[in-house]
Amino acid sequence: MPAADKTSPDKLSIVVFSGAFDRVHYALVMAAAAVASNTPVTLFFTMWAGRALEKDAGWTRLPVSEGGQTALQMDAQFKARHVASFEELLEACVALGVTFMVCEMGLKALGMDPDDLRPDVPVAKGGVVTFLADASKNGAMVFV
Repeated sequence: MPAADKTSPDKLSIVVFSGAFDRVHYALVMAAAAVASNTPVTLFFTMWAGRALEKDAGWTRLPVSEGGQTALQMDAQFKARHVASFEELLEACVALGVTFMVCEMGLKALGMDPDDLRPDVPVAKGGVVTFLADASKNGAMVFV
């Protein structure tokens, strides 16, 4: 397909399900890149991924999917290699207008309350129905 025929999705909707630090980090990478390229993004945190938005740097307590490191060790390694840190990506996503949603059912399943979430990340209330209504029929949906 010639480059002129390619079109990007008009919106990116990302379901962040995994509670693994490296996977949540990469969801933030995708969101920041898309929104910086003028593609609106919604991040929908559910189940274990909800812990990433917990107050008091909940993301630091997330496991890493491979390699035996802690989230803090991996984040420090990213910084040392000039890869954006978790906090830098999160701040960029907030500043660039990424929509954050946290699944109400996912919070309940984890025994969390909306008050347990970081106050510096604006979170739209809702659940799966709200997320699906927010998605675009001409957009892309990714499950992490």
